[in-house]
Amino acid sequence: MAALAGLALLDSTSIGTLFIPIWLMLTPGRLRLSRFGVYLGTITVFYFVVGVLIVLGASRVIDHLDGKVALWIQLVIGVFLFVISFRFDSKKKPDTGKWQDRINANGSAAAVAGIAVLAGVVELATMLPYLGAIGMMSAADLAPAQIGLLLAGYCLVMIVPAVLLLGGRLALRSRIEPFLNRISTWFAEKGASTTGWILGIAGFLVARDAIARLFFV
Repeated sequence: MAALAGLALLDSTSIGTLFIPIWLMLTPGRLRLSRFGVYLGTITVFYFVVGVLIVLGASRVIDHLDGKVALWIQLVIGVFLFVISFRFDSKKKPDTGKWQDRINANGSAAAVAGIAVLAGVVELATMLPYLGAIGMMSAADLAPAQIGLLLAGYCLVMIVPAVLLLGGRLALRSRIEPFLNRISTWFAEKGASTTGWILGIAGFLVARDAIARLFFV
């Protein structure tokens, strides 16, 4: 459970779950809670549905594997995540401008929901902590209902930092905007390096869980 919570918190720092919500808070004009709610609700449901679909596929594969084989596969995934984390160039800056342009271009609920789905689709290729967490759930001897609850909890934890920042934005109003701007600027400059750290930590957590269950349980 602790490893899953750690992976969920790592996933909470992605563009889709943290930085787009921050940019929604920084959009010129009055803060519209409806847009914020539509965005977070859409991306949370998107991740949950994707997780369920992946678990269904992974469960079919694991049903044909010995339990230890599944854990060895999980260990390989964890090591792979850790190794590729070193390939992320800290000097490479993510293209954040296009996301901010999309947010500012259209304020309707449908447009915001579309941005959330698009962010989720774009991140599918890099949602490796989530895939690692799903691998851990699938390799464990859990009932479908338990996996569903864990997936739902995982997706909710992913949006906790954004919700906390929203609470700060509502309570402190313009006084928190410089802080939000600093976070946005920091990500624009250090995004690739941050992704590398996230993948490295995720790989460690996934591999550690597999090693613990292979050799110490």
